[in-house]
Amino acid sequence: MKIEASATTKSKGDAAEDVALAHLQAAGLKLLQRNYRTPGRGGGEIDLIMRDTEGTLVFIEVRQRAGELFGGAAASISATKRNRIIFAAKYYLMKLTRIPACRFDVVLVEKNITWLKAAFEAA
Repeated sequence: MKIEASATTKSKGDAAEDVALAHLQAAGLKLLQRNYRTPGRGGGEIDLIMRDTEGTLVFIEVRQRAGELFGGAAASISATKRNRIIFAAKYYLMKLTRIPACRFDVVLVEKNITWLKAAFEAA
């Protein structure tokens, strides 16, 4: 798994999402939506929304860092970032007639892929 060093930030992010998506699909998750955004400014964005094999709705943040400077990809998920993901998830859930079990996962795309299930909770 190598992401081109000379690529733009957007293309690097897209490539990391592609890697994460393939990894999660291989584990049996089904893609429902990619790059879900709430309308308006100040909202949130969710990289991947998937359903696991048990029916749980999984909101997934994909983080990619070339190195471990400043704590690597995991350290880049701030409280503000988590709050925006939670906001977007709540907005997404408003359109559903029945709310399924949900969780927030993180996939770190570094030298290896690390999948952190239930990485954080909605407050």
